Amino acid sequence: MIDPHLLAFVRAGLPEPPARLLEIGAGDGELARALAASGYEVVAIDPAPGGAGVVAVALHELAQEVGTFDAALAVTSLHHVEPLEASLSRLAETLAPGAVLVVDEFDVGALDVRAAEWWLSRRGTAEGAGRKSAEDVVAEHRAHLHPLERIVAALEADFRVESSRSGPYLYRWGLDPAFRSEEEDAIARGEIPATGARLYARRR
Repeated sequence: MIDPHLLAFVRAGLPEPPARLLEIGAGDGELARALAASGYEVVAIDPAPGGAGVVAVALHELAQEVGTFDAALAVTSLHHVEPLEASLSRLAETLAPGAVLVVDEFDVGALDVRAAEWWLSRRGTAEGAGRKSAEDVVAEHRAHLHPLERIVAALEADFRVESSRSGPYLYRWGLDPAFRSEEEDAIARGEIPATGARLYARRR
């Protein structure tokens, strides 16, 4: 099930349908299908797709004409994209001038031991999470995910970041969505950092 807060954020940044969208790192295609049901024409890509209708291609290898798409979205995917700079350059080529890019990210640079401990205590032993220490979780993810600062720096070559904000993310990381309010409260009290980041960027 798609997080309604995420869907509202994505829709708020997109042009009205019909518009041609590119979804980067579409996974099982659930979000792409929801947007298509709203009237958008969606091309969903993922180098390792998990569902029907998602094209198996890496972003930097995407064979689309210049200016093909009216907008693009990347939901917790840019931190995995390789090679990052070349891929975002290719993305820019496929977007019409002025097109919006909607980005929802896990800010791995903000992930610290406090946040990892909060997550582990609620994650329990599912998928072996209970066998890892908070320090292990932080080190593992910082070692293989692009930090938000690098993603934004790479975007700024071809995009203008128009708005950005931080917020909760851990509740979406294998937890029950009911943990959202608890995470928000912990962030507000300064007990854990905000590890989610959302931004809108405009193709120059």
